[in-house]
Amino acid sequence: MPTWSVRRRPGRTLGLLLLVILSFLVLRRWSWRGLVPTWLRHRHSGLQAKGQNFMLEDSTFWIFGGSIHYFRVPREYWRDRLLKLRACGLNTLTTYVPWNLHEPERGKFDFSGNLDLEAFVLLAAEVGLWVILRPGPYVCSELDLGGLPSWLLQDSGMRLRTTYKGFADAVDLYFDHLMSRVVPLQYRYGGPVIAVQVENEYGSYNRDPAYMPYVKRALEDRGIVELLLTSDNKDGLSKGVVDGEVLKTVSAIVDAGSSINLYMFHGGTNFGFMNGALHFQDYKSDVTSYDYDAVLTEAGDYTAKYVKLREFFGSVSGAPLPLPPDLLPKTTYEAVKPVFCLSLWDVLPYLEEPVSSEKPVNMENLPINDGNGQSFGYTLYETTITSSGTLSGLVRDRGQVFVNTVSVGFLDYKRKEVTIPLIQGFILLRILVENCGRVNYGDNIDDQRKGLIGDLYLNDSPLRGFKIYSLEMKKGFFKSFLGDKWNPVPDVPTFPAFFLGVLSVPLSPYDTFMKLEGWEKGVVFVNGQNLGRYWNVGPQETLYLPGVWLAEGINQVIVFEEKMAGPMIQFTETPHLGRRQYVD
Repeated sequence: MPTWSVRRRPGRTLGLLLLVILSFLVLRRWSWRGLVPTWLRHRHSGLQAKGQNFMLEDSTFWIFGGSIHYFRVPREYWRDRLLKLRACGLNTLTTYVPWNLHEPERGKFDFSGNLDLEAFVLLAAEVGLWVILRPGPYVCSELDLGGLPSWLLQDSGMRLRTTYKGFADAVDLYFDHLMSRVVPLQYRYGGPVIAVQVENEYGSYNRDPAYMPYVKRALEDRGIVELLLTSDNKDGLSKGVVDGEVLKTVSAIVDAGSSINLYMFHGGTNFGFMNGALHFQDYKSDVTSYDYDAVLTEAGDYTAKYVKLREFFGSVSGAPLPLPPDLLPKTTYEAVKPVFCLSLWDVLPYLEEPVSSEKPVNMENLPINDGNGQSFGYTLYETTITSSGTLSGLVRDRGQVFVNTVSVGFLDYKRKEVTIPLIQGFILLRILVENCGRVNYGDNIDDQRKGLIGDLYLNDSPLRGFKIYSLEMKKGFFKSFLGDKWNPVPDVPTFPAFFLGVLSVPLSPYDTFMKLEGWEKGVVFVNGQNLGRYWNVGPQETLYLPGVWLAEGINQVIVFEEKMAGPMIQFTETPHLGRRQYVD
């Protein structure tokens, strides 16, 4: 597409250009309509609800939708997953837009790489799919804080998902940027977006009657002209679930003349620290896999549901369906033995200067990241004590307590106290706190600050004089202590620790699953990519490793282990995880 560069007298040049165009139209007796591309001339009215049906232009339109989240799938696999959705007989892609990933720091936006929303939507159009966009601002989606950025919680009076000024002002700035990208993708402008969802499941939250009208106006004022819709899990919907094969539910809905969206068609993976949590009676963090018992597996493979759904949608489509793409190959690599190790305590001198504070500071309010605090990962708190006794405090979500370098217990939602043993002299007290995932659904999302919340007490006396290290483990984290700083793995490592090994890939890389038998709890990085968390309590026993993140030859594998390391890092072609399915 040509670009124009007018360096001098832009007004005069533009005026001459318009005069030439006008003269051309008069002489040829063309209408202005002739300037509209042919593929736009018949787009007058987008998706509309008429009675019990949807209409697209003048025809009845059934939404056969499936959800795929671009941020949970490696970009190199987007086309594969979308082609499989189309080949199943579905005609519409639905996807959430995660605010916390797109605006990790206030006013700094990221729509690059795996977060390139526009590229994902245009690719969907290329393979023949319509798109329903679900931009939030809250999306739930089992994401940390339901997709809301954690820096919102720096405001002690924050009321998320309301018209509270601090929240609404942030939404306005985010929507200013986001909608400038979304508007050109709409149906009436030649794009594939036929509908936009207003917020998400607000009926189950319902704190502010002015909030949903505000979000609706915020979308319309920024140029959203397509059909607006909502999504809610009414009590009645839960009574309509049919156990067993999902085909019964889908066919019953379609036979009734209704539209449908499969959540999820393909779930993908909660790479990094993006997972959320639930906290009703007990706190439960979401696992790394977002397999979801979906129509495609976590790695994009076909399931029995896919075969039956394709047969069904093929029978009602009225036209032959595209052939499904071939499966992507999987492999089992040779096990990796870690050869180098570095204790967390030996890493500290290479990290950025710790925050000094008289009192503990929660993650979100740490004066780091240009004043945006810490979003994910771990935070280490250090102070000195001179006596033994009972340690207590509010820890979110899980804090391992150390006396010097020796682990003496954990503080979490159930374990409220730890006994500090008697040691002579000054003692370095350390607490390594993990944000295991902020709640993504429920009434308590305003209370999702992580780290040490308030004072830490020894024998009921508040402790003072803290050094606080941020361990977000973002890209580039390991650059500060690579090279000759690593030591050979000792017979008895000092934990927590980082373990370094090499995965050799002799030929073209394929997908695989990493299995950490004998390891207890931690995070895995391959070539700098954070695969996510593992924990031997289950249910997840493997981590998905996409082949596109591997290189032919040498690949760096780093494991951060909190408590106990196994002898090897193993690989398998098949995952090990319990599964589930929802239809909305």
